[in-house]
Formats: sequence, C-alpha cells, structure tokens
Amino acid sequence: MSLVTRIFTQRAHSSQLSRLFCLLGVVSIAFLSNLSLAAERLTLTGSSTVAPLALEMAKRFEKNNPDVRIDVQTGGSSRGVNDARVGLADIGMVSRALKESEQDLTAHLIALDGIGIIVHSSNTVKELSRQQIIDIYQGKIRNWADVDGPNLEITVVNKAEGRSTLELFLHFFELKNSQIRPQVVIGDNQQGIKTVSGNPGAIGYVSIGTAEFEHNRGTPIKLLPMDGKEATVKGVASGEYPLSRPLNLVTKAQPEGFAASFIEFAQSTDVLDLIENQFFVAP
Repeated sequence: MSLVTRIFTQRAHSSQLSRLFCLLGVVSIAFLSNLSLAAERLTLTGSSTVAPLALEMAKRFEKNNPDVRIDVQTGGSSRGVNDARVGLADIGMVSRALKESEQDLTAHLIALDGIGIIVHSSNTVKELSRQQIIDIYQGKIRNWADVDGPNLEITVVNKAEGRSTLELFLHFFELKNSQIRPQVVIGDNQQGIKTVSGNPGAIGYVSIGTAEFEHNRGTPIKLLPMDGKEATVKGVASGEYPLSRPLNLVTKAQPEGFAASFIEFAQSTDVLDLIENQFFVAP
C-alpha cells in the first residue's frame, strides 16, 4: 500500500470514528433527556410556615420514590391558594383554614401550629394583656415603660399582606390592618425573628413552633403568654393555648397520582418525627 493510500484510509477510518462518537453522543443526550422527562415533578408553593416541614417531607418522599422530584417555594398562604387554584402549583401550602371564598379547594390537614407574641430576651416584660397588645400595635403605647418594661421605645413589627399569620392576628384581636402603625413590615417567620432578636425594643408575632425552635438554639427572643396561657407547642397540642391554626396542603380537586401519594404520606405516621422536629403538633 502506497503512502497516499494509507493516508486516505486512515482519514476514512478517522471520519467513521468521529461520526460514530457523534452518534453515541446524540443517543446519550437523548437517553438522559428522556430520563429527565420521565421523572414526575410536583410543585408546592405558599406558606413560609409550612414550607420547611413540607421540604423535609419532600426529601423523605423522594428518597422512597426516586422517580419523583418535588419543588417547594414560599410566598405566603395567599400564593398557595392562588397557585393551586389556577394550576401553577400541584399543591398549595396554607397555614390557616380555608375561607368561604376558597371552598373550591380541598384542604388536607398535616399539622397544627400556634401564633405567639415575641420580644427580645432582654425585655423584662413578662406578659401583656390583649388590650395592651392592641394599644401597642395601634401606636397608643409607644414605650415599654408604660407596660412595666424598660424605658425603651417600642418597635412594632407587622406581617405583610397575604400572610396568613397577619390575617389570624387581625381576626383574633379584632383589628383592621389599616389600624396598625408598624415601624417594620416583614414577610416570613425568619425575618420576624431576625428583626426582633436584633432589636431590644421590638415586638412581633410568629409561628410558635419556629420561635420555640429558635429560642432553644440560643436566639435572643422569648414568647409571651396569651390570656395567661404559655405560648408553647405543648399548649397548642392540649388545646389550651387560644391562638392556634391548622397547617394545610390544598388542591384544586381531589388529588391524583403522585400528588395524592405525597399528601397521603404527609398525613401518615411516617412523618411524625418531622412534625415534632419542626415543633409543630400532629393532628
């Protein structure tokens, strides 16, 4: 074989190998794409109170069901309701009971929680009456010294519109949001805890479960009693604490497929430890 012949033969083999590798690459990409498309995806949106619990449940569910991927997004209970209603989410997360205007949705109870008043741990105030809380949030009481506390200006922390915690707070104290005079408006529980823990004069209201968890890990906040009842997970569980709420997963219709399987899992004894770890109460 001449030198020229060998060169052309080598080039031909090289070209064939290149085409073969390209073909294998295309097949591999198509195979991986099909695997990705084959994975069932569930989207949960809504309450920042429910989200951490739902995320832990989702991780365990995915471990038991490798062909499912679950995306958990926050944004408030109103978002959970709206997204489930229009199909932007398979499941909405709502940290309250459904309203009369939301009866087109189906609620699936997964846990119970309470809402507690929090102040900085250095605040010497031990308890506030309902009227004192109302007067503080309306701006009628502006200094902690007026309620047997330190001579310190009060920083009122309120929740943003669309948060179920705000709605329950207003309903419980028979207030309108327009009556409240806040210095700070926050979104989720962690923002509220961060604000109060960083300001000795602040007062806010958040999930009891979240607040108890943060207090136990050393965050400088404390929960105040409500109507003489200690704001604890134990008080919520016994029904003694007066300001509690259901934590729900909501769907547009009766769930099917993996959505139904996930909700069934979230209501089972397989997640009781996750509920307790989040300082919530199993229903």
